[in-house]
Amino acid sequence: MKHTSALIVGAGSGLSASLARLMLKDGLQVALAARSAVKLAEFSEATGARTFNCDVARRDEVEALFADLDAAKLTPDVVVYNPSYRVRGAFIDLDPAEVEKTLAITAFGGFLVAQQAVKRMLPKGEGALLFTGASASVKGYAQSAPFAMGKFALRGLAQSLARELGPQGIHVAHFVIDGGIRSARRPPDPAKPDALLDPDAIAETYMQTLRQPRSAWSFEVELRPWVEKF
Repeated sequence: MKHTSALIVGAGSGLSASLARLMLKDGLQVALAARSAVKLAEFSEATGARTFNCDVARRDEVEALFADLDAAKLTPDVVVYNPSYRVRGAFIDLDPAEVEKTLAITAFGGFLVAQQAVKRMLPKGEGALLFTGASASVKGYAQSAPFAMGKFALRGLAQSLARELGPQGIHVAHFVIDGGIRSARRPPDPAKPDALLDPDAIAETYMQTLRQPRSAWSFEVELRPWVEKF
């Protein structure tokens, strides 16, 4: 199918911005949602992407986001879910409220966003849901139980949706980002070239997956730097 409108949830200056640029270049209308859309103002002005405020852990805000998109004639046929929250520490020292927040943002928000998107995609019999995972989606690290719980849950959601919705024309894909992503806050080490994932390169893979013909859809794609151990 020819996608025309995309929503990137949990948008920021890294992978989301790289994805938005490629999507805009490909002719898609792009909407960006974040808890504070103010931080996206400069990018929005430079690219024309529309921005919206949304706390993905709140059902009312997610429903309002999609209602606003409908009103703006930006109902997405592509939705990318990027948000996550992480708390680390020895298991017995973890704050239950922080663990709950991790699950709410990383996994429950994915459910809320996907449900609203699918309600709009099913009548058309087409669309795409792309979920951003991490190493923690498949491996629970010591002192990182909450993040593993959230990312395992998000992967389970994506897998279940792929089996249910694929036969109804909706492409669901999950991306395991196994390694650190290069950014202004995480610059590359000259002594270790290409040891961090390039957000532009990740975005290219998302777009390649999005363009797949339905006779050969991918569900899960793993991405890691060539020096990453796994």
